[in-house]
Amino acid sequence: MFTMESVNQKSGILLLDKVIGPTSRQVVNGVTSLLRTKKIGHVGTLDPFASGLLILTVNQATKIGAYLEALDKTYIAHLKLGIQTDTGDLTGEMIATQKVPNNLDFAKISDVLHSFLGKRLQIPPMYSALKREGKPLYKYAREGLEIERQPREIEIFDIKLLSFDNDVIEFSARVSKGTYIRTLGEEIAVALNTLGHLISLRRTAIGNFQIKDAMSLENTSFARLISIREALAHLPVFEVDETSVKDIMNGKPVKLPEIGQIVLLVSGEKAVALYEKRADGLYYSRRGLF
Repeated sequence: MFTMESVNQKSGILLLDKVIGPTSRQVVNGVTSLLRTKKIGHVGTLDPFASGLLILTVNQATKIGAYLEALDKTYIAHLKLGIQTDTGDLTGEMIATQKVPNNLDFAKISDVLHSFLGKRLQIPPMYSALKREGKPLYKYAREGLEIERQPREIEIFDIKLLSFDNDVIEFSARVSKGTYIRTLGEEIAVALNTLGHLISLRRTAIGNFQIKDAMSLENTSFARLISIREALAHLPVFEVDETSVKDIMNGKPVKLPEIGQIVLLVSGEKAVALYEKRADGLYYSRRGLF
């Protein structure tokens, strides 16, 4: 009889506290070497100058990256007013300066920040990993080329002013997938009638996953692995019996209670597959997790 003993072995996610300096890919490479596991991916790229929560997907969990990528993200940023750089952060070259209004205070800045709440369009920056014809935009930028980018809808769920001192704004923001905090910082500066760039950025949460629960690269181990089922706790879950598992692993459509558009099918504590409801009312395999 088929059993689930071998499914999802050493598969799941790891919460890492990325330090300033390495790229997200370099962090992945470091963990790959440390754990001696080839299949490791990451959710939500952090720039080298940024720190904070990086979710790593291990083995079968590399299949669920897109479902974690869609979660909202929370950041704490420091925005230096009066100076614009070509990258939107402290790693770039200064390209413009503008006087900082002398009438800025906590209340005025808070009002401007609150004006950014809700849905809005944002044009991705040239210094980003988005690709055009297979080539990252930042490579075009380094060649001095400007590529037309289409604005994308983002959403700011929450934004708060934490401090304002010496022309530096510290703020927190919880935002939707695809939001560039560097671009948001530049937009905030313009709304304050000046220019600006980020001098620090730290991600503190992805969905319900918190930086306080993350570990350093040096302390990474399988002992801290979070199961695929727990990683996808934001999705509806349906328990299937062991006799149905083989059919599900073969991708057969199933009839399920209407508990959501995307449903995680599990057997005990093991994640088996993600199924999606279609127009005929049946659920079809979207992603096997074995």
